[in-house]
Amino acid sequence: MFRGQRFLNGGHHKIPHTKRLLYAKGEPLVMFETVQEIAIYIHRFHNLDLFQQGWYQIKITMRWEDGRYTSPGTPARVVQYEAPDLGSDDIIGIWRIDDKENSFSTQPFRIKYARQDVILSVMISFNIPLRKFEVPATSAVILKFELLHASILENEYDFQASLEALPAAVHEFRIPPKGLLGLHSYFPVHFDTFHAVLVDLSVHVTLLKAGAYTPPKKVSSDIHRVGDAAHENCDKSNQVLDQGVCEDSKHISLLKALLIARDILLEELQKLSKAIDQKVDLTDYVSNMGESKLISPYLLGDNMASIGISDVTMGMRRVASEPWNSFKQKPNGIFDFGSDEVQQSLTKENLLSAFHSTSNQLSFLWNVFLKFHRANKTKILEFLRDAWAIDRRAEWSIWMVYSKVHMPHQFLRSGNDSSSQHSTRGRVSIAKKINDDPAETAQARAELHRRSIAQMRINNRSVQDMHIFGDPLHVPVLIVERAANAPFRTTSGNSFFSSMELRDTRIEPNIMAVNKLSAAGTHRNGRVLRAVVFVHGFQGHHLDLRLVRNQWLLIDPGAEFLMSKANEEKTSGDFREMGSRLAEEVTSFLKKKIDRMSRSGGFRNIKLSFVGHSIGNVIIRTALTESVMEPYLRYLHTYLSMSGPHLGYLYCSNSLFNSGLWLLKKLKGSQCIHQLTFSDDSDLQNTFFYRLCKRKTFEYFRNIILLSSPQDGYVPYHSARIELCQASLWDYSKKGKIFMEMLHNCLDQISSPSSERRAVIRCDVNFDTSSHGRNLNTFIGRAAHIEFLETDIFARLLMWSFPELFR
Repeated sequence: MFRGQRFLNGGHHKIPHTKRLLYAKGEPLVMFETVQEIAIYIHRFHNLDLFQQGWYQIKITMRWEDGRYTSPGTPARVVQYEAPDLGSDDIIGIWRIDDKENSFSTQPFRIKYARQDVILSVMISFNIPLRKFEVPATSAVILKFELLHASILENEYDFQASLEALPAAVHEFRIPPKGLLGLHSYFPVHFDTFHAVLVDLSVHVTLLKAGAYTPPKKVSSDIHRVGDAAHENCDKSNQVLDQGVCEDSKHISLLKALLIARDILLEELQKLSKAIDQKVDLTDYVSNMGESKLISPYLLGDNMASIGISDVTMGMRRVASEPWNSFKQKPNGIFDFGSDEVQQSLTKENLLSAFHSTSNQLSFLWNVFLKFHRANKTKILEFLRDAWAIDRRAEWSIWMVYSKVHMPHQFLRSGNDSSSQHSTRGRVSIAKKINDDPAETAQARAELHRRSIAQMRINNRSVQDMHIFGDPLHVPVLIVERAANAPFRTTSGNSFFSSMELRDTRIEPNIMAVNKLSAAGTHRNGRVLRAVVFVHGFQGHHLDLRLVRNQWLLIDPGAEFLMSKANEEKTSGDFREMGSRLAEEVTSFLKKKIDRMSRSGGFRNIKLSFVGHSIGNVIIRTALTESVMEPYLRYLHTYLSMSGPHLGYLYCSNSLFNSGLWLLKKLKGSQCIHQLTFSDDSDLQNTFFYRLCKRKTFEYFRNIILLSSPQDGYVPYHSARIELCQASLWDYSKKGKIFMEMLHNCLDQISSPSSERRAVIRCDVNFDTSSHGRNLNTFIGRAAHIEFLETDIFARLLMWSFPELFR
């Protein structure tokens, strides 16, 4: 590169040098080429809820989100860092790369039973070239995972063809442009509700050098042959200069991106090393930094350094804290590439040297990281998984609205104080505490929040699950209310609630099965029997709540689950009979688990949780009043109520649904419907629900979550939330008094002081029902009632935001 003036051959026109070009007279323009490398570690395939046995395989492809970016992701290298058990009949063949569609497929494996683990232990690295596009990329990358399935075939030669012909499910993820400069994250693949699995993955992304090349000439070389022709083609030569200036700027941007990618990779490597307490030897890296030690991303101008990268060398830290004085070289030798004067003074050799030096460092660090990951894969995966779980609380809070409320039971009076029940002044004071139509208010609040989501610009570095981020407006909105007058203990500012541990962890057994534990075994063993019972609703199936079960299993893999079958096809009878059957089923289940654990060393505690849908919640509460359950009441942990009619169907405003209930009572003679509508006895004080609300059931649980939906017309909104109903405020009949007594008894249990601290949550789930259209199900409110069973996103948002309540 020359200083001063430059001339075309035979011409007399000056070429301005406000921007220096990467070519000299007669030399071709040199272009740099980079590539995105995305490494995916497939650690484990865990069967949560596959309905079919057979052979399965995972297929991975990669593409740009922006259609202008046509270069596909190409499998570059594969590392099988743990050899599969080739002698096993459950794994056949090996992984495969398809050059035609640029895909990678794991080896086929056989799934035989639930909660089966298949260790895959393979890393696939994809390369996506960036030569013709801006650097860093402005488009996201889409990772596509396909679950392939084939039945067991007698002829294994036809196996591969049948497997590829039957893709069972697809799950896509998005790596945003910010993440393409550097990302190291865990993310799970679950596929869909009909193919619920857990594939443990971690993704590692960086930017690397791919080489340099010479682009084809766009201007005829005749302008260099005849001097006079140079005058005639001056405009064309200026186009060449403009192209050079443009490419010059691109090279500067590319070098900035490489520097940032280098520092992200080094910072992540150091963070992982510290987290798992394993040192990484970077002696060779420090000694070979070369000229790029003089370059800091803090001084490169524009907003590319706004990603928040920390400096990793002492020289860079000093520069970050010092002011910049013009474009002069600083005492420590660092140049400011953001300065026009520095860009004018750059030589082709200096820029090429910086590019190659930084690229070599990136390649070196990348190889160090891959080896470090291979040697410490288990610890790194655990660290990244924990970080992922914490980040999800913040990321998924987009769809959650938090508030703190006071349960209004302090405004109520005992049923014996009839004057207070009929006090107009008291009722007016209560009326001021609630809205005219709480369900409509809750729905309007959720829709307002949904409109605000439409205006959000989600701009982060995290891997985005397209089941959620593919169409954010279709994700349920959760309005979470924490009961401020229910005491709880907090250990982290990031969470409303924390894990509630028993103050006295010693077990005082009251039943023969628990007595089998020896005192020594109880103190020696730190294990906890964590049991969760799921109870379906009216005319339901024992697998109705499997989506919530799957989420609970992801949070607490060691939990024991009982999907209750005791009342399947028997939900039209008396609640007392249903509760008795459930109690017998639960105690039998617990005794078996206690016997098994006592034979293997015992345990120190029991945590018994319940999840109910619809009238399944009434069955749960009834079962807790049975004498056989009494020894276990002290171990009740979490109660998740999904749209449960805890106060029955008094003041149900859905006239169409009320007509259906009337028909069921007349035509079917369903005893539970009589009990729900308080027609099981002429004296309301003798009705089933009135008596149930007087029994202690809520009081024993340490965590209580009441899920409701203002769109649910099958269960009265106030009944699911256990709160005041406006219609009852102005009802001076005996029915109003009975309702207030029931409400008082329930709230008194929930918020009563006790030796245990209690977490209480009311959560409104507002589903997006636009896809259902206007039909009978949406009109009568059945659609939202069933959405609790058919949609698991709301469970993911809630349970991963408060995982302490589900462990």
